[in-house]
Amino acid sequence: MTHPFQSIEEVTLQEFVLFIKIHHKQIEENTNIYLNLEPSITGADRKRAAILLDSFLRVMTHANIDELNNDDKYFFNIWLQSHLSIIDRKSFNLFQLIFEKSLITFMIQQKSSRTNAVLMYVLSLFTLLVELYYDCEGANQTSNIATENQKIKHLQLLDRLDKLLISSSGYQDLAHILKKCEEYFSYKRCVFYAYVPWSNQFYGVIGAELPKVQSMKGELTGENTILSSKKPIYLRNPKNYVKEEHIQLFNLSSIIFIPILRQDQLFGWLTFDQLGEEFDCTKEELLLLEEVGKRLGLFLSRKGEKVEKNTELHLTERESMILGLLAEGYDNKKIAGLLFLSEHTVRDYVSSLMTKLKAKNRTQVVASAFRLGLLS
Repeated sequence: MTHPFQSIEEVTLQEFVLFIKIHHKQIEENTNIYLNLEPSITGADRKRAAILLDSFLRVMTHANIDELNNDDKYFFNIWLQSHLSIIDRKSFNLFQLIFEKSLITFMIQQKSSRTNAVLMYVLSLFTLLVELYYDCEGANQTSNIATENQKIKHLQLLDRLDKLLISSSGYQDLAHILKKCEEYFSYKRCVFYAYVPWSNQFYGVIGAELPKVQSMKGELTGENTILSSKKPIYLRNPKNYVKEEHIQLFNLSSIIFIPILRQDQLFGWLTFDQLGEEFDCTKEELLLLEEVGKRLGLFLSRKGEKVEKNTELHLTERESMILGLLAEGYDNKKIAGLLFLSEHTVRDYVSSLMTKLKAKNRTQVVASAFRLGLLS
């Protein structure tokens, strides 16, 4: 005797995202438990899977339900592409296993009437993610076969960067180095965000439209999923990852985040973008820019040691106040008005700061001050 087929209620992307938003804390607890219960997982694999699980939950908890158009492929492909630099088959399979176990456990505990519908959606979701992942992997394999000349070109670009860094005198040349990075790697905008470890804060320091760049600051918290990663991240669409006001401020479309590292020391991040134009980025290009971040980290660690050992800075209270206002992006006229000074007096203070910090302009004053811990 055959049983009649009973169709299962379908869940939409909006409904699934809303479900995760409501229950993400319990699901996250389950993922942490299952990650620690898997005895065969190495430390590196556990870390990669944890990053994928954390970001997967966060992108849904921060998504705007009203703006989702139920285009599952577009939504999840953006998430997948943002992790090209860390994802591989092993970490992807582990991520899938842990997420499914965590969700099934939660659904059983809740005895929800929609258990079957949600689980069927998850099966369809991971079928889609596997397809998208294999597409990315296949594209990278084709690229590896066809672009031997491009690998040579990448080595030549890194060689040019090495020569530039060797010829640069120190941190004060970073603005010039960033302009050259735009030229070398064919991007229209490159911005440097400094990280101050003792206050766990980040600051926009160098880039075009400096007042806008310097308005970017905050504490490095769990909500900063992009800056929390120590691997390069490409976002074809920064929505759901970057605050809307920042997207509007910089007219952002696609963007790349590159950490500047030297061993375990984090100096900050570079961002590359095309001034509002959407662009693609391959895994090979991300690896190239990751090397840029590492070489800048080495440059800053060596130059930084030299400055710190040979420089004894003593700023007056007035110089410190003006330095803080410079970091906020104020011009001489505005600073003069705020401190009840003449513009001529402010210019003298700025000149004094340039001399003490061995800077050629206002931008280098702020950059050097961040490096030396005078701004926090």
